[in-house]
Amino acid sequence: MAFKNKILYRPRAGQSKSKDSTLIFWVLIASIFDRQALKPYLNAVRHTLNAALCVQNFSSQVVERHNKPEIEVRTSKELLLNPVIISRNEKERVLIEGSINSVRVSIAIKQSDEIEKLLCRKFTRFMMTRAEDFVILRRKPVPGYDISFLITNFHTEQMSKAKLVDFVITFMDEIDKEISEMRLAVNSRARQCAEEFLKAFD
Repeated sequence: MAFKNKILYRPRAGQSKSKDSTLIFWVLIASIFDRQALKPYLNAVRHTLNAALCVQNFSSQVVERHNKPEIEVRTSKELLLNPVIISRNEKERVLIEGSINSVRVSIAIKQSDEIEKLLCRKFTRFMMTRAEDFVILRRKPVPGYDISFLITNFHTEQMSKAKLVDFVITFMDEIDKEISEMRLAVNSRARQCAEEFLKAFD
């Protein structure tokens, strides 16, 4: 993304223009433009989720007195909806799978290099080991995706459907920012370690 030359970083009086502060400035500018571009993508996911979350209590047709998420057990094909994939690009996409009593949402998070892949894997793993605290989070994502949520009719009965949708959308909106901030912290720490190491050879 190209920026006009008039957008410059001007440090305060007595403050040196360091590489770290310049990098942080440009990352913040890029994130502002990226968030504007993200809105249509998030709106499409929001509308699709609102339509898919029309779920109801439905007992199993195979096992008596059992009520399992049909999107997980897949024992009755007639109770499953066609899956919907909403893709922003090759690396960012959402898979929404609906059924009569549950919806599964799988998210592929943008990862541009090996550092972001490592950070994303550690971050999602940290969340999935605490799946009980997030209620709708699955312990294991759908293959090909980084993280998955499972929303059943019991969740929509106990919680507001609008709030559940807001949670998923907020997660998608904030995850890129979190990974970018962690990457900046890693780069800054690595630079400081390299400088301290090279001081021994001065």
